Amino acid sequence: MDQDEAKSKLVEWIKRFPNVENKAVLLYGPPGVGKTTLVECIARDLGYELLEMNASDFRRMQDIERIAISASDKGGLFGKRRLILLDEVDGINTKADIGGLEAVLRLIEVTKVPVIMTANDPWSPNLRPLRNSALAIELKKLSESNVVKVLRRICSSEGLECDEEALKEIARRSEGDLRSAINDLESVARGNKKISIEFVRAILGYRDRERNPFETLGRIFSARSARAAKAAAASTQLDNDMLMQWINENIPAQMQDPDDLWRAYEALSRADVYIGRIIKTGNWDLLSYAMDMMSAGVAMAKKSQERRWVSYRFPEKIRYMARSKESREIRDMLAQLIASHDHISTATAKKDVIPYLMVIFRNNPAEAAKIALGMLMSNPIIEYLAGPRAKEVILYMKELEKKIQAREAEEPKPETQKKVETREKATEKSPQPQKEEKPRKGAGLDRFIK
Repeated sequence: MDQDEAKSKLVEWIKRFPNVENKAVLLYGPPGVGKTTLVECIARDLGYELLEMNASDFRRMQDIERIAISASDKGGLFGKRRLILLDEVDGINTKADIGGLEAVLRLIEVTKVPVIMTANDPWSPNLRPLRNSALAIELKKLSESNVVKVLRRICSSEGLECDEEALKEIARRSEGDLRSAINDLESVARGNKKISIEFVRAILGYRDRERNPFETLGRIFSARSARAAKAAAASTQLDNDMLMQWINENIPAQMQDPDDLWRAYEALSRADVYIGRIIKTGNWDLLSYAMDMMSAGVAMAKKSQERRWVSYRFPEKIRYMARSKESREIRDMLAQLIASHDHISTATAKKDVIPYLMVIFRNNPAEAAKIALGMLMSNPIIEYLAGPRAKEVILYMKELEKKIQAREAEEPKPETQKKVETREKATEKSPQPQKEEKPRKGAGLDRFIK
């Protein structure tokens, strides 16, 4: 079968646990390839008790802590070993399901039993922390012949008479999704004991499927017509911006001829212009032109007939943006701090103030410490501005704080100051002996002034 390699990797990891580098596995692949079934079968064959949670069960942090984390350090009933399965982890929404992803990460950190997660789309931005914490194992799309074998076995066990061509037609329409193929077989067999290819074609239609990024790119770059390329772009899991980044990253790997490369990037740049106009004007009618250029425009740019296998790469820009997310958040906090002090916009602070602050913080730590102390900057902001000299700035700040505290200690306390002021007022109010002033010669009007 197509999943033998994935099965052997998963079984080996479970048997070696806990002496493994990653305490969790991310089992990924398109829908209907048997991710959940594979885990259930392995658990049964190896004698593990399976604790299974699907996406609706572990969206909330409380559910994961109550069920999975509490079970992660205990054995199963009758002393059986336990295995935890989190099904469809890509269904977690980081905004709607607050704390869910953090709880899964905590489960992986503290677990004493194997944890297996399944996902259709492993490249979802939400899954980036999980990808870094788990061993990724791919289940490939099933071949048509393997789907036919399973359907033939079902027909034999259910007493159905089905033409070989009919089974192949069902398998072809399923596009590697065994679950869909079984459902289709059930649909055409309902009320019938004999199934022909004409009957299958009359009953079934082709499904609109969402494809992962690698399938999408392969279909766009190998398209022989504009219609096929546009259909590939329409069935992707990626949004428009992400699709453009994936195409941009992989054009050089797919096209070697300089003329092909130039035409492909020309089409992609025109798509980018249309998207820019949409953002500026809000005219979404232009989106169809942008999609045509980034799909059909790129596909038809290739004139050479060379066909080559390409290993597509995740966009480096997206990877860089993910790595720099923390520094961009600190920059935004600093811009807001400057804007509140100087009564300017955050955009002006980023463009006209922060670059100069960086120069000061990286060349004059003593002066930078005064600025940081005056604006109550946090350590992450100081590290962002000062870079390798952040420790010097923080050291100067501590010295300044000590001087300020010493100066405040030398000044009279508020109670003492109040007593002094009260005594001075009492002295002013008490009657003082008046001295008789003698008129000064040539004093003029001075003698009228008291």
